[in-house]
Amino acid sequence: MPAEHHPLLEVENLKVYFPIRAGWLGRVHGHVKAVDGVSFTIHKGETLGLVGESGSGKTTTGRSILRAIPPTEGRVTFHVNGQAVDVTGLRGRELRNFRRHMQMIFQDPYSSLNPRMTVRDIIAEPLVANGMVRNKREVDERVRETAALCQLSLEHLRRFPHAFSGGQRQRIGIARALVANPEFIVCDETVSALDVSIQAEILNLLMDLQEQLGVTYLFIAHDLSVVAHISDRVAVMYLGQIVELAPTKSLFYTPKHPYTEALLSAIPEVDPDQTMRHIPLEGEIPNPANPPAGCRFHTRCPYVADICRSQVPAWQEVAPEHFVACHFAEELTLTGVGGPQNASA
Repeated sequence: MPAEHHPLLEVENLKVYFPIRAGWLGRVHGHVKAVDGVSFTIHKGETLGLVGESGSGKTTTGRSILRAIPPTEGRVTFHVNGQAVDVTGLRGRELRNFRRHMQMIFQDPYSSLNPRMTVRDIIAEPLVANGMVRNKREVDERVRETAALCQLSLEHLRRFPHAFSGGQRQRIGIARALVANPEFIVCDETVSALDVSIQAEILNLLMDLQEQLGVTYLFIAHDLSVVAHISDRVAVMYLGQIVELAPTKSLFYTPKHPYTEALLSAIPEVDPDQTMRHIPLEGEIPNPANPPAGCRFHTRCPYVADICRSQVPAWQEVAPEHFVACHFAEELTLTGVGGPQNASA
């Protein structure tokens, strides 16, 4: 559904550092900078895609927003019921009570479900844990309503997770996330463990639920073709930082960062006449405990210059709602999914 231009979530300078300990005293000798100064806004009813290689910090970003991982620094603000709530400042019962507004759908649709609980109890767990219902009848009514939205029958509610396929298990996970009627859901690689045909079903289900309920998604994935299908905007993450953020069409057809261009070049093309030049990235992602100076991508960038090795590129808006951190964003002519950029791109 079209996103309303009202911010639901504002992330400001989010940092998540993990200490590196050594020696029998366990002294801290440094930090792994998994997320290092991330800022973005998600509007109500919008889907923001978050993409990047493994180890770029995508999942850590999502979990720290939900306070599943405590942030080292920064601010996460939710706009709920006309109030701005600083989630990073919530503690104890306040945080527990606020969790009903934000939920998560996990990557593995089996290991995230308790094998000893029936589907009914799994879906009902957020209601019970948050004290949102008064009696068993209310729980059953809400569970049945949510299960129906996710195309699960009453017979399914009596079974255990092992009796279901991967796609059905993911529907259970989606129902569990929705039952508390949250405003915001983090989808962490939600379809990456599923077959292609089942991926399409789950993506269409998520989009239908968004249209019906007005829920907002942060959709984390490494498959750009999946992100293109569901996202209103896309953020590209590299080594703990966002390097490009733009509306989906703008980012796919007119990328402004060399890393984005390389990711797009790896998308398989169905039409053999529309092949992109594959851009291999040499080497591995640098150590997040000791990131490179200047632009963090300069060690693998095919367009690297001296300034990239010494100066951090500024975060700039190069087109309407199209932001990028690259010294040569205005000068480079990069290749998107439709071929090299041109005046009509």
